[in-house]
Amino acid sequence: MIKIPVYQPSLNGREKEYVLDCLDSSWISSKGKYLPLFERAFADRIQVKHATSVSNGTVALHLAMLALGIGPDDEVIVPTLTYIAPVNAVAYTGARPVFADSVRETWQLDPKEVRKKLTPKTRAILAVHLYGHPCDLEPLAAIAREHNLYLVEDCAEAFGSLYQGRSVGSFGHIAAFSFFGNKTITTGEGGMVVTKDNTLHQRAVHFKGQGLAAYREYWHDVIGYNYRMSNICAAIGLAQLEQADAFIARKRRLATWYREELPGLPLEFHGESGDILHTYWMCSILVDDADDRDPLRAHLARQGIETRPLFHPVHTMPMYCNKFQRHPVAEDLGWRGINLPSWPDLTRAQVHEICEAIRAFFQERRPTAWKGTE
Repeated sequence: MIKIPVYQPSLNGREKEYVLDCLDSSWISSKGKYLPLFERAFADRIQVKHATSVSNGTVALHLAMLALGIGPDDEVIVPTLTYIAPVNAVAYTGARPVFADSVRETWQLDPKEVRKKLTPKTRAILAVHLYGHPCDLEPLAAIAREHNLYLVEDCAEAFGSLYQGRSVGSFGHIAAFSFFGNKTITTGEGGMVVTKDNTLHQRAVHFKGQGLAAYREYWHDVIGYNYRMSNICAAIGLAQLEQADAFIARKRRLATWYREELPGLPLEFHGESGDILHTYWMCSILVDDADDRDPLRAHLARQGIETRPLFHPVHTMPMYCNKFQRHPVAEDLGWRGINLPSWPDLTRAQVHEICEAIRAFFQERRPTAWKGTE
């Protein structure tokens, strides 16, 4: 039985009040007052001109690709150490995802590896801000400018994260966010596409609403998609956004607790590197020895503590491994990494219990490697 889950949402604000208001108004689908309120508040938070809400984070990525006109014969450079959604979003368009390795210190897309992957077919760089730590956006933006490429930000795991004092999502030509139930702010299911460019925004709105023409009722002039968010989801999102600063502060405090509890063990905590603010969507560790990863997870599961492995590098998955590739940093991280319980309402006592369970595992399994052994 799971005693401490890896994640659960905090719904202690005005979520219920706003949802009941939707029900009382009867506006429960893709129209209603909470949609523009949430979109405007979100755009202001990220400091971009435009935000359009969608039904989930994966379609936000697909919509971003559609708005940019990415399609067959195009290539998009993506990190191989990522959740599958951004890679699939490229493939949905008929374009080819081209994998690049990660920076060892940050676990993020390596700009040097991006340069090596450029070809005449490259149209975009998709920067995934993994686990809440921003990518190194300055060199990625420089590559995009130099080669006339689009820079797309996948901010699904990094709402509230900062790079050089600015919000992630405000650097690229277009960016996507997710509000799944395990994200820093949630709508249950949902997402957002943000941009500073009016044309890209209008294209995204057009495609997400079944390709409905603005100039003629029930006339469709492109093949569109039903990617709209409901008013109820937007109501939850607005209530969550009102609490965002508190959520981020608690998640950063949680990371501090883990760092204080874990020294001396044969593992490494994923911290901050560079002029950034890490929002710790997931508090993550790397065990020194990959052979310890799965046994440690099994040990924690027996204590009722849920964990997740780091994402498997996508170039190793059946549908994307048609030719042999090596991305040694991503592979090493992927085989050694664990996501620990990371929800904002986790208590200090629960963190202590988790860390004591980790310590007990290493005391029994590798006592000579555990620096705390006398």
